[in-house]
Amino acid sequence: QVQLVESGGGLVQSGGSLRLSCAGSGTVFEVATVNWYRQVPEKEREFVAAITGGKVTNYADFVKGRFTISRDNAVKMVYLQMNNLKPEDTGIYYCNLKFLKDYWGQGTQVTVSS
Repeated sequence: QVQLVESGGGLVQSGGSLRLSCAGSGTVFEVATVNWYRQVPEKEREFVAAITGGKVTNYADFVKGRFTISRDNAVKMVYLQMNNLKPEDTGIYYCNLKFLKDYWGQGTQVTVSS
């Protein structure tokens, strides 16, 4: 059974930084690809970044150069370092893992003020 718990969201000014954390459990977490998605107002949930078990990363174009995804398998954590935040980054950020089915955390709110 996989469980995902996000933390680290908050309110930040435009240009600021936040680091989101995703704490995982379950035997597959260390080898599975873990994704970050976000739900921004009036838009569908969208892909942000991914990291494979071998630490290969992939990013949505709108975060390249600003966000960095990383993981520490020893403690079953995945991180999303977000720099140069913009008001349009405001939304709920979710950790996701796909193994036979989709697993989602409860989300963490990120609010960027202008």
